[in-house]
Amino acid sequence: MELVAPLLAALASTGFAIDLGLAWRRRPRSHAGMWTLAMGAYALATWALVLGLGFGWGSLNFRLFYWLGAIVNIPFLAAGSVYLVLGPFAGRRFAIGVWAWSALGAAATWLAPLKGATETDGIPEGKELFDFIIDVGGLSLPGPRVFAAFAGGVATLIIVVLAGYSAMKFWKTNRRLAAGNWLIVLGTLAPAFGGSLTALGEAAGFAVALLIGAVLLWAGYRVATGSRRPGDEPIADALRKSD
Repeated sequence: MELVAPLLAALASTGFAIDLGLAWRRRPRSHAGMWTLAMGAYALATWALVLGLGFGWGSLNFRLFYWLGAIVNIPFLAAGSVYLVLGPFAGRRFAIGVWAWSALGAAATWLAPLKGATETDGIPEGKELFDFIIDVGGLSLPGPRVFAAFAGGVATLIIVVLAGYSAMKFWKTNRRLAAGNWLIVLGTLAPAFGGSLTALGEAAGFAVALLIGAVLLWAGYRVATGSRRPGDEPIADALRKSD
């Protein structure tokens, strides 16, 4: 029973990733590509969660879960938003930074020694297993928690600000598009509140938050694209095009 919420979250995020991928294939655009990568990372991280809760945590699936879920997916969502709202010039440069950040985050995640065992009935916590600063060959380098903190803070703020800006901009001219953007804001923030669902248990509460996040993001995308007029995009300025 404890796997129901994680499994539903994995299925929802996978469905959204496929939906985005098909949209990108029909009409290749940079923001759609970034969002597809972001939700692909979200889905893979959630499947790693399912495997960890169902079959036990090990170093491999925990590191994959942490890297994709805590470091990769939000910056790629932010990159898609930057492409749409600020245009291709800013989008390309931001995307280069995101690729570099994700690669460095991967190195930190896979090189960082674990401070303890991953075996637990719930979800291992990064703060219990990773040091904030790690030692690699005698060098003190940022650990995976540094990359996760940046992704969870700065990248989330970028998405919220750009989506909120678009929602307010379109509020009078296209209410459905504005509503879609607000759903995207809520979907971005939802996973951060998993710890507040303690009545469901730690793992179940986090999984429910992931499920809510995936559903809200997908709903926001669908509502926004379904209301689109010529020149409108979800999380977009009507006068700009990403490509």
